[in-house]
Amino acid sequence: MAEEAHERIHVDASPERCFELATDYENYPSWAKDVKSASIVERDDQDRGKKVEYRAAALGRSVRYILEYDYSEAPAAFSWKFVEGDMLRRLDGRYGFEADDGGTRVTYDLVVDVSIPMPGLIKRRAAGLIMGTALKELKKAVEKP
Repeated sequence: MAEEAHERIHVDASPERCFELATDYENYPSWAKDVKSASIVERDDQDRGKKVEYRAAALGRSVRYILEYDYSEAPAAFSWKFVEGDMLRRLDGRYGFEADDGGTRVTYDLVVDVSIPMPGLIKRRAAGLIMGTALKELKKAVEKP
């Protein structure tokens, strides 16, 4: 069964800067500690990553997956859908960027479904950990001078 998680954080940077960093997939390994590699498999007509393949550390293993991105709400938000990968049935999500008190309110929605048997409590904790870590690391990277 899929687990959903929703979180938000205030970042001291513009929405444009947040969108720029969050869509620079090939540089994720430099600031997102669990992402070991990211490569763009297919680009859209604006040269943005449409399909991106990742290798990430998860559950003590190296996991490979491909996400397909949708920019129909850009630059206020973008979303993704799981295409294929190891140990996952679903990894769909959305980042939103809204101007907020001199910075940006970043929202993150995530739906995760792992293909290996795992208790619901562990799945919920994993989804929360993925999300919390991603937001903290995004904040740290985007606020870096």
